[in-house]
Amino acid sequence: MSTKLKLPILSLVLNLELEVILSIKFYRIMEKTGLSPIDPSSFSRPDLAVVTDIFLNLVVNFEKKILSGHVILSASKVEPTVNELVLDAFKLNISGVTDSETKEKLNFKLSDHLHEFGSKLTIQLPKSEVSKIKICIEYETSPDASSLQWIAPEATAGKKHPFLFSQCEPTHARSFLPCQDTPSVKQTYKASITAPKELTSLMSAIQEDTKVFEDTKQAQFIQKVPVPSYLIALAVGALVSKKLGPRCQVWAENEIIEECAYEFADTEHQLKTAEEICGPYEWGIYDLLVLPPSFPYGGMENPCLTFVTPTLLAGDRSLANVVAHEIAHSWTGNLITNKSFEHFWLNEGFTVFTERKIKGRLESPQSQDFDAYTSISELKECIDRIGNDSPLTQLVVDLKGVHPDEAFSRVPYEKGQTFLRYLESIVGGPTVFEPFLRSYFQTFKYKSIDTDDFKRFFDNYFKDVSAIKSIDWKTWLYAPGMPPIIPDYDISLAVKCNELLDTFYKWNGEGAIPISIDDKDNLSTNQIIYCLQKLSGSEAQNIEKLKRLNELFKFDGVKNAEIKFRWLRICLKAQWEDKVEDALNWINVVGRMKYVRPLYRDLFEWQVTKNRVVDNFKSNRKNMMHVTAYVLAKDLKLEA
Repeated sequence: MSTKLKLPILSLVLNLELEVILSIKFYRIMEKTGLSPIDPSSFSRPDLAVVTDIFLNLVVNFEKKILSGHVILSASKVEPTVNELVLDAFKLNISGVTDSETKEKLNFKLSDHLHEFGSKLTIQLPKSEVSKIKICIEYETSPDASSLQWIAPEATAGKKHPFLFSQCEPTHARSFLPCQDTPSVKQTYKASITAPKELTSLMSAIQEDTKVFEDTKQAQFIQKVPVPSYLIALAVGALVSKKLGPRCQVWAENEIIEECAYEFADTEHQLKTAEEICGPYEWGIYDLLVLPPSFPYGGMENPCLTFVTPTLLAGDRSLANVVAHEIAHSWTGNLITNKSFEHFWLNEGFTVFTERKIKGRLESPQSQDFDAYTSISELKECIDRIGNDSPLTQLVVDLKGVHPDEAFSRVPYEKGQTFLRYLESIVGGPTVFEPFLRSYFQTFKYKSIDTDDFKRFFDNYFKDVSAIKSIDWKTWLYAPGMPPIIPDYDISLAVKCNELLDTFYKWNGEGAIPISIDDKDNLSTNQIIYCLQKLSGSEAQNIEKLKRLNELFKFDGVKNAEIKFRWLRICLKAQWEDKVEDALNWINVVGRMKYVRPLYRDLFEWQVTKNRVVDNFKSNRKNMMHVTAYVLAKDLKLEA
């Protein structure tokens, strides 16, 4: 045998041996921690017995800050001889487990708590040949459950009543209820929620009935479409609603309901446009709930009830496109779900891609491209911060030993949508790609998939398109850093912005500012945001120049959170000390991580404000959602 033949064979053998070694190492890690080989972020074993339906019966106790009651899990044995049901739990106080049908007490065991992953809950199943089982678990949540935010009356708009909301994504449902807390498992659910009579309970489901008692109110819900555990959501507060369309209404506290109804008036139109792109809407209703400011995200795509941040209330509907993003999730994430958060881009990349298609139809193709183009700089800033060689900047990430909260970034969103935009261009554009999208949604609806599933479907659908042979899947999916190719976006809306920015950069600060009122008035909100994003990414500006810019644009008094956020970052980069107090005051009220994390990092990196911002965090940590406090503690080099 020639040397040329021996070397490839030797290389193949060595590669196979390495794969075997890594595989053994992984399973040893899983065995040691108890985490599942199915999903590195879960203890559960749906490959042995899988939960198919959930019934929750809970009482909301604001005084103790707990939910108490029971959950009935319907499960099916995957392995006929299996004798246990393995679940996830996070600081749950479990008082007993029984067979729901026979009332037989069942033995259970909670493993030691593993940092942010919680505990493995193993329940011994009754001795039976029956393949379907129902298990009743009596339990209470912890006052510091990572999925639940208990808000004092003074932190609400009305100042009279407390407020509760959940945020279960990515792996915090296990602090809400014992469950198989992995997106690879989807189940239907029902719930009965008892809360104080003066408050309204809402869930990510259709409300069936409400019963009013002397001091309490009991609401019943049903979700007939199977969902992963992270999409089980609850909110309780002094809420009212206003109709937005035949399928849509907005919920909020009475003090802000009119403002919310105005801001989100186009929701039904956005939903209809999404259906034109994606196919029929499967969830019945599409309601919005505007939460108190501590909510950590722009929106959360809970089925039937999208949670949104009040930072979207700009007064001119300029930030309502976040709703289009959450609407898109009704297909991309909710109907088809990533099998694990290692494939999170299948949720978020597809959603941003679809969101921008909605924007293109409702506004213009130029607006769609401008949105994508302007986000490239945000993606670059994100990747530069994480590290261009970091594996967390890959589209498909390895989460063994890494909590999904730590891996959260703009990468799966923007790098994912960039990849899809590139694929669309390769196969012939939107008229070819959008029928593929609808076929993809129809084929995989109600299922959880991984990237290989998507690639196989894509390759088969476009098997007659020779151009797909040029796609470098390995680089796109597994190489860290920026996307290998940036699509040729229409940047006509950026041209005027770049001209004004160039004029501002060249200005030495003397005489009149070289930007007129007409220049300002001819800029859209999105163009102003783009200009500020570019300014934020450039070298620090002269404070006197910034003062003159502020006189023209009146950034200090702006309501638009996207503008306010970028303006504060520009001021802090210039080390404008008068703006430190403004920044601190804002991040103490606003909990949205998109704004809070960068501003905390900016203040932490500035030596003058480093200690002050750490003290500020410690003083306000108790008012933050768990995930916000967790990641900020890491950003500030504190114990999480």
